[in-house]
Amino acid sequence: MSYLLLIHEPVGQRATRTRAEGEAAYAAMVAFAEDLQRQGQLRAVESLTGLDQATRVEQRDGAVRLLDGPFAEAKEMVGGFFLLQNVDREQALAIAQRCPAAAWCTVEVRALGPCFLG
Repeated sequence: MSYLLLIHEPVGQRATRTRAEGEAAYAAMVAFAEDLQRQGQLRAVESLTGLDQATRVEQRDGAVRLLDGPFAEAKEMVGGFFLLQNVDREQALAIAQRCPAAAWCTVEVRALGPCFLG
């Protein structure tokens, strides 16, 4: 089965780190991803840019609305993700607990599945 680990981080947190702290955090995440890759459990991993480079798209009643970030109401943002493969729920939860980002972010574990099922 496949699971998605969503990394939720506080908005602006990246700007509070020194360059050395940022590089150390990045190195820890890269090593974590490489370990998952070696074990055949990683399908994809990406880091995302901040909300200042994001755009939200809404379509309501035939009208399209584009809203450029940053978004005033946002307290958290998705900073990246790990897409896992060949794992069950217990393994996904164990992997999330080992994720270095869990020390400074929230790691949300979600199973992949069709959106029409409850």
